[in-house]
Amino acid sequence: MDAFEASANVPRDSFEFEHRPETEQSFENALAKARSGDRLDVDDAIELLTTGTERDGIDLERKEQVLEAADRRRAEVVGEEVTFVANLNNNITTACNTGCLFCNFKDRSEQFRTTYQDDHGGFTKTPDESREIVRDAVERGIYEVTSVSGLHPAFALDDEHREILESSDRGDLNYRPPEEYEVDPRTYVEQIRAMAVDGVHVHSMTPEEAYHARRGTDWSYEEVFRRLKNAGLDSVPGTAAEILVDEVREVICPAKIDTGEWLEAMEAAANVGLDTTATIMYGHVDNEAHRALHLDRIRELQDRTGNITEFVPLSFVHHDTPLAERGMVDSGATVHEDELMIAVSRLYLDNVEHIQSSWVKYGDAQGLKMLSCGADDFMGTILSEEITKRAGGEYGEFRSFQEYVDMISAIGRVPVERSTDYEKRRRIDPEDGPHGPELGLNADGTPLVSR
Repeated sequence: MDAFEASANVPRDSFEFEHRPETEQSFENALAKARSGDRLDVDDAIELLTTGTERDGIDLERKEQVLEAADRRRAEVVGEEVTFVANLNNNITTACNTGCLFCNFKDRSEQFRTTYQDDHGGFTKTPDESREIVRDAVERGIYEVTSVSGLHPAFALDDEHREILESSDRGDLNYRPPEEYEVDPRTYVEQIRAMAVDGVHVHSMTPEEAYHARRGTDWSYEEVFRRLKNAGLDSVPGTAAEILVDEVREVICPAKIDTGEWLEAMEAAANVGLDTTATIMYGHVDNEAHRALHLDRIRELQDRTGNITEFVPLSFVHHDTPLAERGMVDSGATVHEDELMIAVSRLYLDNVEHIQSSWVKYGDAQGLKMLSCGADDFMGTILSEEITKRAGGEYGEFRSFQEYVDMISAIGRVPVERSTDYEKRRRIDPEDGPHGPELGLNADGTPLVSR
């Protein structure tokens, strides 16, 4: 008799979505296509994510068949190497009034104004502060800085953009002049230029931030990303994707850009020569049909651009989020859903070489397990990670090279230090310690953090 595991979120069934995890395909046919390497379609993905739509719950035996197929595909595509990068998160500000219900990272921007008297616990960094933080990390061996921030109303793309915003009489631009705030974040261009020190790779400006950086103008996304690239931007994180199905976005982030706008911004970044990543944030009100549609839109985007270096499934951390506080969810995804999301990402995205396992979301043990479910990248050192922590994440803010080497070697795989774009790679001998980064300009193998 087959073993079954009940699905995670009961509240998911209370949303009357048009897209439901129901198909005319069979699990057996979908699995056969996956095993043979045929390009899957949305119905195939739904069958694999649900382990069959003929009844509720995950069939654990079928799940193992999907994981096995994905792990075999991983070995065929990237071999036994597990990669990681020496990076730093430098988020500029938590000030934001977008009001996404899945997020506890941001603080209401009104709290940052000089007229607000109470402590709000948030932060805004000046370009000088960003430069100092990144320079210190680069001197220690970091060679990537990732920056994803709130949509501060005083942020403008550059001085020309600020002049346009200052002269506009529109009331829908989410703009207030810098002098109304305790700390002036200056412009996106100034922040990018400040972080682009000593050859560090700047990975920043999500599609949502790019939208904020062109509000009130008739500029294209290409123009925005071109100016940012000239300031030192090297690649664009494909976050703010959440679920690329508008009926879900209307529930969890109604004030954010829609699916079409996100895809337009990502294609524009590729058009000006910037690499991108792509993400999915699942396990809230979404169902498997939404996840399958999301994968299909990412694959189509990659067919057009070829600039996506990695895909990152992000399991929703629900604890301290408005979705949980309002009773709209009572949990995130189950472990079985997490494993299937990694596996089906590997099988469906036949044009994206790298699938990342997020130890920040999954923890060490489960993060390692994902490396046998189709994933081959294990994130980076990070050194600071506020977003998941503020949502109730419990898995820490940094990872040493020694920990990476120990964990990856323990599962019989090969630890490999990589550059952001995966072009530079260094296999690490576990016996040849202590271990630290060597790919950066100032990286000489010195450990970044103690064990």
